[in-house]
Amino acid sequence: MTGFWQHALDRLLRSLVQFGSLRVIMPTGDIHTYGETSDTPVTVRLLDPALLRKLVVNPELVLGESYMDETLVIEDDDVQGLLAIIVRNVRHADAHPVWWQKLTERARAALRGLAQKNPLPRARRNAAHHYDLSAALFDTFLDADRQYSCAYFRSPDVTLDQAQRDKKAHIARKLMIEPGMTVLDIGCGWGGMALTLARDHGARVVGITLSEEQHTFATERARREGLSDRVEFRLCDYRQVEGTFDRIVSVGMFEHVGLRHYNDFFAGIRNLLSPDGIALIHTIGWAGPPKATNPWLKKYIFPGGYIPALSEMMTAVERNHLWPTDMECLRLHYAYTLRHWFDRFRAHEAEVRALYDARFTRMWRFYLAASEQTFRHAPQAVFQIQLSRRVDAVPLTRDYLYDTGPTEHFPRARDARDLQ
Repeated sequence: MTGFWQHALDRLLRSLVQFGSLRVIMPTGDIHTYGETSDTPVTVRLLDPALLRKLVVNPELVLGESYMDETLVIEDDDVQGLLAIIVRNVRHADAHPVWWQKLTERARAALRGLAQKNPLPRARRNAAHHYDLSAALFDTFLDADRQYSCAYFRSPDVTLDQAQRDKKAHIARKLMIEPGMTVLDIGCGWGGMALTLARDHGARVVGITLSEEQHTFATERARREGLSDRVEFRLCDYRQVEGTFDRIVSVGMFEHVGLRHYNDFFAGIRNLLSPDGIALIHTIGWAGPPKATNPWLKKYIFPGGYIPALSEMMTAVERNHLWPTDMECLRLHYAYTLRHWFDRFRAHEAEVRALYDARFTRMWRFYLAASEQTFRHAPQAVFQIQLSRRVDAVPLTRDYLYDTGPTEHFPRARDARDLQ
């Protein structure tokens, strides 16, 4: 059967790869080249005959697994190069369909709602799977404030730390924070945004997370920075919050809500927001028709995760009678962010292998590279959606976002790494 599956894989790749150049060395030693012959090829060696069938049947899952298991080896370990070819060509695959892959894709898309039920116990398990990993892992690649979301690059050559500070400042301007305002931070991470709004803008902030690791770290950080009287971190779900807030912010959390709970989420935003309040949702989004979650990403990195199409989000916004007072699409900003993370991670891989093992290290490397190439070559971006209950809650022009005056009202405190 090896010959049959080798022929099927060859057919799939000949149909798929039209851009770039890919050379595949089969388990039999046969060499096949795909795509543009003028380009320098990325060379991949398949070491296990059983891998042929697996790649044909479920390539989205098996590509990452075989890289983790080293049954697929990339020459010079050019994982970025391989994934750039794959993602770029998948983006244009409609012109070169392979029937069995199209059926699988349609079935996953049709069933995506069933897989997105996310009750509280499952939401807690999903959060723990990723965010309760070792703090030392995240410190190998994140900035000093542990901002684990898209940065805001005023130019491509700014540092990661500066771009993350600029992201927080950009969001604060959209929230129009004033001293004494109450703010709910949904999915507060390690506390960087909440502490910034309290420290630099005088807000009183409640930050919520389902990660015990993040909750412990953020609470200690607030204590060490002398902000415990202005920032409270709670280990709870957005569905458990009560009260009213002048402002609501959520950065990088909406991807974990679950498609079936979008109406609950935006109903919660409306109910928790004061009549003249402002909310800002910062989320990865799909700038195209809805698409099922990549099975490898779902299994290994973000169980329960789902990248929303803008149409899916806005349907729930409309149902809950919220005004979309501003919507910004950050294109390529996350690609720049991920390249910083990837380079930092590669420089500290020996530390990661000591924390976990070589297979985990390859998994995380693949995750960062695949994410970057998706933001570069697929219709994926970051949406910042500003919402309000009143049509006039924010100014009628965007001039207020670009005021170059000072934005910091309080002395800057120590960053997150001073706690270690």
